[in-house]
Amino acid sequence: MAQVTLSGIRKVYPNGFQALTTTSFDIPDGEFTVLVGPSGCGKSTLLRMVAGLEDITEGELRIGDRVVNDVDPADRDIAMVFQNYALYPHMTVRKNIAYGLKNRGTSAEDIAKKVAQASDMLGLDDYLDRKPSQLSGGQRQRVAMGRAIVRDPALFLFDEPLSNLDAKLRNQMRIEIKALQRRLGVTSIYVTHDQVEAMTMADRIIVMNGGKVEQIGTPAEVYHAPASTFVASFMGAPPMNLVPAHAVAGMVRFAKTSLAVETHTDGPVTMGIRPEDLIPDTSGPLPFDVQIIEELGAHRLLHGVVGDEKLTVHVGKDTDVGTGPVPLSVKPGAISLFHHETGTRL
Repeated sequence: MAQVTLSGIRKVYPNGFQALTTTSFDIPDGEFTVLVGPSGCGKSTLLRMVAGLEDITEGELRIGDRVVNDVDPADRDIAMVFQNYALYPHMTVRKNIAYGLKNRGTSAEDIAKKVAQASDMLGLDDYLDRKPSQLSGGQRQRVAMGRAIVRDPALFLFDEPLSNLDAKLRNQMRIEIKALQRRLGVTSIYVTHDQVEAMTMADRIIVMNGGKVEQIGTPAEVYHAPASTFVASFMGAPPMNLVPAHAVAGMVRFAKTSLAVETHTDGPVTMGIRPEDLIPDTSGPLPFDVQIIEELGAHRLLHGVVGDEKLTVHVGKDTDVGTGPVPLSVKPGAISLFHHETGTRL
């Protein structure tokens, strides 16, 4: 296991494109860190720099006590799991898992022992003599993970490993990967564009956008106290409601209604409220005109407007919407305020 330290890391390609602005952070020993953001935000580039598959333009990268900027990928004591599994189609599951160990000169006895341990851990005992073409997508991903586990690395790197799986299997596999990481206690960096994966799997989330880090924090911190309107809109399903408002003297005015909020800011702001923090309330100050109702089984999403601004409200499945405007109140302390131009949290 190892701590990962990035100090002033930057990536610029020969054509001048800056894929990653100057970035510094630590990943403590044994932590499961998720890099999340939209396509092209720099998360995979950052992961590949840690893996040694991309050169570092500036800065210093440490894995454990070693500076590894110029260390070959094979010598970094890492194991990587890819989106496309990268299995050898002509080899059995047993041989795929053992291949890396065999190349490193590990004894046949140790290989057999490690393969058996990994197979038992991942539920692959019945598939060891099959080839990848005879396996489901989830089973193939388990084989790829088994190949990484037997390496006994200091660091696991996951590059969108579940993107090729269907929704049900993704849910199952993300639970299995997190449980496996906790059991092994190996420092892990996991890249995804799926904010649900990030929220459910991470010890800490690093939200990226446009080649820079927008926020680093626990899932709860990122969700409840987003550092910017980008984080607020990207993290959460459905995302945070963001509407223009006006702050003055500890109040924020929205749709002809004043709401109490802790702020020393006066002037135009962007107000953010999570859908579950808007509560149907007969004495609520916000008249919500419901236009669309999404039935999601255990709960409902109400889409509509207050004044001219669109809002989404999360309610229980038994909530009676009725007809006409639904009065809404806001949970105490649930309002976030952002700079109306830069989008940064106030």
